[in-house]
Amino acid sequence: MPDTAALDRHFPRYRRFDPAVPAWCCTPGEGRSLHRFFDTPAISPDGRLLAVCRLPFEDRLNEPGEIAHVVVIDLDEGGERIVAETRGWEFQMGCNLNWAGDRVLVFNDVDTAAWRPVVVRLDLESDQSQRWPGGVYQVSPDGRWAAAASMEKMRRTQPGYGVLVPDDRSRQNVGAVDDDGLFITDLQTGERRLLLSLRDAIRVIPELNTLSESELEKWEIYGFHSKWSPRGDRLIFTIRRYPNTGHNRFNAFARRKEGVTVRFDVLTLRPDGSELHNAVPADAWERGGHHINFFPDGEHLSANIRLPGDEEVSLIQVRCDGADLGRITHKTIGSGHPTIHPDGRHILTDTYTMERMAYPDGTVPLRWIDRRADTEREVLRIGARVDPQPDPVMRVDPHPAWDRSWRWVVFNGVDQANTRRVYVADFGGLTES
Repeated sequence: MPDTAALDRHFPRYRRFDPAVPAWCCTPGEGRSLHRFFDTPAISPDGRLLAVCRLPFEDRLNEPGEIAHVVVIDLDEGGERIVAETRGWEFQMGCNLNWAGDRVLVFNDVDTAAWRPVVVRLDLESDQSQRWPGGVYQVSPDGRWAAAASMEKMRRTQPGYGVLVPDDRSRQNVGAVDDDGLFITDLQTGERRLLLSLRDAIRVIPELNTLSESELEKWEIYGFHSKWSPRGDRLIFTIRRYPNTGHNRFNAFARRKEGVTVRFDVLTLRPDGSELHNAVPADAWERGGHHINFFPDGEHLSANIRLPGDEEVSLIQVRCDGADLGRITHKTIGSGHPTIHPDGRHILTDTYTMERMAYPDGTVPLRWIDRRADTEREVLRIGARVDPQPDPVMRVDPHPAWDRSWRWVVFNGVDQANTRRVYVADFGGLTES
């Protein structure tokens, strides 16, 4: 695991706003860097290396085929090296970097000859890579499987999370198609299979499962988040849909102000496709909500959802089969990207710049919530905006993510040089108290 003395030798401390935990900037050079997401360790399983995606620019959206870099930072010895190029990236999740072993990285790229996404498995020790058609959203805890929806179609509902190809290479899904959905790739053999088609998925979506074919074709339906449980024995798969107007359009979320309805359901299932449940159906999200995730026990899910009669989102939990949806806390409201600590007592989350807890100067807190006392503490405050920001997808969410020891937290932030940087914080003093 990282060592505080080594971090102090090689990386500058983050000291703005008097943080309650020790924190270091691990990308003090070029910047323009981000780690993956709040549900995925950015530090290698042995604690030695930190993987980030370095963007080529921060002042405009990318075009298909533009190159970002995969960068590995040595937390023990300091220094960094570029280990790969990728054309399979967007501004929120980079190239979906995942660790599949102490020295094995998995990430997205694009075959620009065919304009199709590929998943890359890179062995850092041998410098050998394997490339297979498909993509990765998240890798299973044992490093064997990559789960993903169709990465090139994700920006039809919301850009920032998949890969970019020319518009005409991202096919529309009219109705519940049977050749798209949740895919898993064997990272030993490269074999890819469709685990759950959208056609089969609608069996557990009450609003869709009784519709005729012509009625289904009034919707465009896509997969989005694909997440493994901590034990690797379940998956979350989110499905999004919006009315089919006959136009070939993208970013349905941005058109909600125009009256476009985006409905989404959170499904859970076993890796063999069994025990399919609609854990959080669309009606539960209708008033607002975001960021579903597994509890450490793999049996429950957490999220931010605005419950009936509430003005703001609450931190909620629900069983993976949809039972027992209810509040985690009552006085403490939800925000950002929450994760439940294995002690069962604490929650770590960040804040969007538009949420009430954010500061007017574009900084946001990392919140440490005590479920038992229903109280919270601001442990750190960090910049969350690079200016100018010509498109909302270019926002800088901290996405605080635990390492496998549940002591170290990696997060994104913006410093006074106005660039994205990646930080590591030591939460050991909080988790042990």
